[in-house]
Amino acid sequence: MEKKSAIVALLLATGIGATAQKTITAPQGGKQISDELIGIFFEDINMSADGGLNAQLVQNGSFEYSPIEKDGWGPGTSWKMVRPGHSAGYFEALQQNPIHKNNPNYMRLHIERVGHYYDFDGWTGFGLQNEGFDGMNVKAGQKYNFSIFVRNVEGNEKPIRVVIATSERKPKVLAEAEIKATSSSWQKQEAVLTVAEDCKNANLQILVLEKGTVDVDMISLVPQDTYKNHGIRKDLAEALEALHPKFMRFPGGCVVHGGGDGFWDTYRWKNTVGPKETRKGIKNTWGYHQSMEVGYFEYFQLCEDMGMQPLPILPCGVSCQGVNGGWGMKDQAQEALPMSEMDEWVDEALDLIEWANGDVNTKWGKVRAEAGHPKPFNLKYLGLGNEERISPEFIERFKYIYNKVRAKHPEIVIVGTAGPGSHPGNRDYEKGWELAQEIDLPILDEHYYEPRNYFIDSKQYDNYPRDRKTKVYLGEYAAKDKKLQDALAEAIYLMHVEKNGDVVCMTSYAPLFARKNGTQWNPDLIYYDNERPYLTCSYYVQQIFGQSSGNYYYGDCVTIKDSDKFQNQSVVLNTKTRELFVKVANASGDKKTAEIDLSRFKGIKSVAEKTLLAGQPDDENNFDKQPIAPKVEKIKVQKKMSLDIEPYSLTMLKIKL
Repeated sequence: MEKKSAIVALLLATGIGATAQKTITAPQGGKQISDELIGIFFEDINMSADGGLNAQLVQNGSFEYSPIEKDGWGPGTSWKMVRPGHSAGYFEALQQNPIHKNNPNYMRLHIERVGHYYDFDGWTGFGLQNEGFDGMNVKAGQKYNFSIFVRNVEGNEKPIRVVIATSERKPKVLAEAEIKATSSSWQKQEAVLTVAEDCKNANLQILVLEKGTVDVDMISLVPQDTYKNHGIRKDLAEALEALHPKFMRFPGGCVVHGGGDGFWDTYRWKNTVGPKETRKGIKNTWGYHQSMEVGYFEYFQLCEDMGMQPLPILPCGVSCQGVNGGWGMKDQAQEALPMSEMDEWVDEALDLIEWANGDVNTKWGKVRAEAGHPKPFNLKYLGLGNEERISPEFIERFKYIYNKVRAKHPEIVIVGTAGPGSHPGNRDYEKGWELAQEIDLPILDEHYYEPRNYFIDSKQYDNYPRDRKTKVYLGEYAAKDKKLQDALAEAIYLMHVEKNGDVVCMTSYAPLFARKNGTQWNPDLIYYDNERPYLTCSYYVQQIFGQSSGNYYYGDCVTIKDSDKFQNQSVVLNTKTRELFVKVANASGDKKTAEIDLSRFKGIKSVAEKTLLAGQPDDENNFDKQPIAPKVEKIKVQKKMSLDIEPYSLTMLKIKL
């Protein structure tokens, strides 16, 4: 055994059998750039969390939907009474003695008669049925974790039948289990249901089989097969993973500071990290309910699972300028907290850092450990504010919280905001940059959504001063359509960003997700229904740039013959992975030729991987068709070579060194 270990040690010492490659030295002529340029921005818009990233199949499982959130909503939304075998009873929403004060609503079932079978083939009982989000998509052979809190209020111990069924008049049982209501106190009951056959439109039924009164709350049905077993819908998470993102910004967006409803509706991270029955759902800025089943713990866990840096964004004492219809006002409205209340929001930031990075013996580090993560999350970045109007009130409050956080945690990199519409000449943009330079802010977050021509024409970052300490995070951007020509415009712009990767350190397309029949904003990067994600042309552009991450940029290795503004190119070197990436975008209808000279790079392997994204300019991936997807092939390469560039295309070569 000792001899074998010595041999292994010798092999590793000589580099034989080692899996890690040595880094290489970048040749002259390159510019060192950020290797975190491509990330993702998650905001709960377009039903991106519940009904999306959250693998939970039950809608309104805690009965907390409210007409305040949406007209016609209430605790019974998404639920209906079921009484097979002519059972009888009724249910009512109550708030007396709930499981937790943050989760006040529950449903009381009054079972007056348990009927006979008749034509229901053995089905009986009285209870509730939930069809999830446009039906529940379940798979044959898959296991689903069911849980519920029950309280036996009146009568004997009660068996409760739990059924996953088809949605026909005479439903078919796909899976079932039995639990019992035994205690007059809240008890959590659990079961595992194995589905017999595929069904795209299943429902969940909870049927009480004895007379009496039962309280139910926190009803949950989650597939066991989730991303890294952490409750995140697997196919959507894998679509994110394929982007190779270096960071994730969350939870918003306007969600951060209450959006149009005012500061009272602000996202509070502390309400999202404990047991799910203790989390406090709130009205979503975009007009629906946020259960917080996917909260800060899940966001941080997802970042760890994908190797991304977490970038949480916290409010800094002022609301969105869209409050009370402010977006339509000449002088947009903005609520500001009294300075006497700002210490609460300072603590919000300091406590988050302790929760993420603190030892298990600290107050908030202990909360993290009790949730199942004793090791720190190693938070590096923290955002303060989200595209607020840079008013005097904002400046005063931002400085206050910024200075307090920096004084206690100088190791944390603070990201500020340049306000909405982050273009030179914009009032908020100019004031945001003045503030950033005054306080030596590390990173400033810029946002803009523009027609495709902007991204083709703009050379915004060429003109940014190189002597500023503050770097740019392009936190929200997108062309205002989702055709191939829009995605190629974004590709041309991202090459401009790579060229200026010494000034721009991060970017993230927005919004990220949109649910079919639940979309409030277009375009979005990933659309989805209950069965699968639908990847846009812009998604594949982001993927190609995420795959070609590096730390050195070379702008003089590629010459495009007869080029105009509709073409761009970049060469990026990753010295850590020993990979060289050559990218050429062509947003015109003309075929082009690129002359490539890679003579300065040593050790180029003769076979490279070519990725081609191409089609017609108006091609668009949607729920009905997916005409655009990248094609990958192996090709031979030389240090000097010509490359044909297709019309309306993005080409990438990945070359090993």
